[in-house]
Amino acid sequence: MRSIEQLTEELLSLPSASRALLAEKLAESLEFDTDPKIQAAWISEAHKRRNEIQSGAVQAIPGDEALAQVRMLLDP
Repeated sequence: MRSIEQLTEELLSLPSASRALLAEKLAESLEFDTDPKIQAAWISEAHKRRNEIQSGAVQAIPGDEALAQVRMLLDP
């Protein structure tokens, strides 16, 4: 059996569309004690954002860049 590290490395080498689908499936597999209306709203928002990126309506930025921008906003 492969280790989590090996599996992670293999999965991160997949094309971004495949990784997005996998992330969606993994998130759906988690059990949450969340109000179904709230969960449905989050799923709807995630699909909306995914579609905006796939259509080119918005441009994604790397996570480290996004975090740097947030840190600059929060740092007085």
